[in-house]
Amino acid sequence: MIACGLDFGTSNSAIGVTRNGVAELAPIEADNTLMPSAVFFDYETKGRVVLGNAAIAAYVEQTEGRLMRALKSILGSPLIDEETSLGGRKVPLTHVVEIFIRNLKEKAEAFAGGEIASVVLGRPVRFVDDDDQADARAQAVLERVARQAGFREIAFAYEPIAAAHHYEQTVPREELVLIADIGGGTSDFSIVRVGPERRGRADRSGDVLASTGVRIGGTDLDTALSLASVMPLLGLGTQLVKKKLPMPNALFHQLATWSTINFVYTYRNEREVAELVSLACEPEKVSRLLKLLQQGLGHRLAFTVEDAKIALSAEDRVPIPLAFLEAGLSAVATRRAFDQAIGGATARLHEAAGACIAAAGLKPDAIETVFMTGGSSRVPAVRTAVARAAPSARIAGGSDLLSVALGLAQMAG
Repeated sequence: MIACGLDFGTSNSAIGVTRNGVAELAPIEADNTLMPSAVFFDYETKGRVVLGNAAIAAYVEQTEGRLMRALKSILGSPLIDEETSLGGRKVPLTHVVEIFIRNLKEKAEAFAGGEIASVVLGRPVRFVDDDDQADARAQAVLERVARQAGFREIAFAYEPIAAAHHYEQTVPREELVLIADIGGGTSDFSIVRVGPERRGRADRSGDVLASTGVRIGGTDLDTALSLASVMPLLGLGTQLVKKKLPMPNALFHQLATWSTINFVYTYRNEREVAELVSLACEPEKVSRLLKLLQQGLGHRLAFTVEDAKIALSAEDRVPIPLAFLEAGLSAVATRRAFDQAIGGATARLHEAAGACIAAAGLKPDAIETVFMTGGSSRVPAVRTAVARAAPSARIAGGSDLLSVALGLAQMAG
């Protein structure tokens, strides 16, 4: 029987199998072993479903339809019980997740050459902070969706533990490592003993000293950057002439959050924003917001902000082009302002890493290595915040976007 390891991520996903003792990732989009966790429902062709990069391309090319992204981030919220309107019909959000996972399963089966009935699914240490019932419910929802997609035997593994399995393949001696998996929707930490002599053990529970997690990830960094650098150009913070009050900010927060963008496209929101144009001290800014709603450009804005966030990992200052809203319009993002905007998030990441070390009964200087993985681990302020929790440790990294998937495949094998 073939088993697979599946990393269903907030931003990207991958799936792999172990053959002849070697973990291999399946090509799931052409030759790529990683694909964006995105689903596009094409209204122009009566409901054609497009996934991954093709889904994003269809949206950017302004094909009439609806883009769904960051679905993992709502598994633990009441939003997962909602339906979304797709071309005049209501579809449960769990069905959208099922479509995506079923596609990954089929691609892995084509790669492995046979049916895959068993899966080790990655999960964050915490789907939901400080709510055990909601956290358990999120896993139950994901398990139910996996069964509907065709898996019969399902096991779950913490994502940082999977990353530890992958990292362990490279270590020449035993060491105590802090695994920091900074993903799109959550950040997870584990203290694990790894080493060449431990790799072959069937029971590794004694090597995992502690695990903690916090619901902060790359999408939260996108939200912070959007609110700080872009939303002011759409009216956030502007005053209303007659009421001498600032613009209501709830809509801006929804637009800046990947998982809630599709919920802003309502007739009521358009009508209220149209009324606010005439009441605003800076009507030209609110007019941009109205255009965004009318033309469904929320995800395009979010992609632009995400690109700027990624660029700020290497640059101190980057433009955020907004010509799709108004000719010549552009915002500017700086590393310094970005670091300030995400200061609360990075402080919580530092605290979570420190809490994991304390939960293991260790002093910070007992950690020999901090292994960073996950796309958001590339953000300099994030790396600095996590590294401060174990100041004497060396910093290591691997395949930021594939370590968890490779580890899950090894565990499945």
